[in-house]
Parts: sequence; C-alpha cells; structure tokens
Amino acid sequence: MEVPMAFLVAIFFAVSIYLFLSRHIIRILLGAAILSNAVNLLIFTSGRLTREIPPILPAGGATEGIVTANPLPQALILTAIVIAFSFFAFLLVLSYRAYQELGTDDTNEMRFAEPEEQKLPPLGY
Repeated sequence: MEVPMAFLVAIFFAVSIYLFLSRHIIRILLGAAILSNAVNLLIFTSGRLTREIPPILPAGGATEGIVTANPLPQALILTAIVIAFSFFAFLLVLSYRAYQELGTDDTNEMRFAEPEEQKLPPLGY
C-alpha cells in the first residue's frame, strides 16, 4: 500500500510545482494547497499504513512484544492541517487585496502596476 501512496505523493508534488511556476496568483494558491496536502500524505505514509492495535497500554503496564500504532504522524498531520489552512487563508486575503489595488492577478503585470488611488504627484521642494 505504501508504493501507490508514494506515487500519489509524487504526483501531488509535481502538480504543485507546476502550479507554482504559473504567472497567475490563483494557480499559485492552488499549488500551495496541493503542496500542503502532499506533505500531509507524505507524513501519513511514513507512519506506516498497516492496521495495528491502538496505542493503549494494558492495565499491567507490560509493553514488551506488543505492536501498537504510532500516534505521532496523526498528531503531526492534524497540526499541519490547521497551519496550512491558516496560511492559505492569509495568502487568499493577501492576493485579493493585491488584485483590488492593482487590478490584475498576473504577477508580471503586478511588477509594473501602480495603485490606482495612490498616484501622488512628485514632491517639489
């Protein structure tokens, strides 16, 4: 099961890099979302995909010879989902404000665009 998941992670990374190389902000944002999902799948796959018993210790406390699931990858993924969502929301608001101010979502045009409302005359002393 790890091999198909590894191929899926590779495809997600390739698609996200392709979207990052685009000139439009929306595609770059989609690339960031797909990249965060690829990282989450990578962490999940590295934590083994086999079915094991939950990490609950027996009453006696003896843990030798008992194979349990590793809860660390799930905890890391849960934290990464929250961070990725907040990062995506910040980038979405930032790109929307840039579109409002500059009137374009093309990164090459954003370099030379000036804000429409803040065209001030040069200062003459």
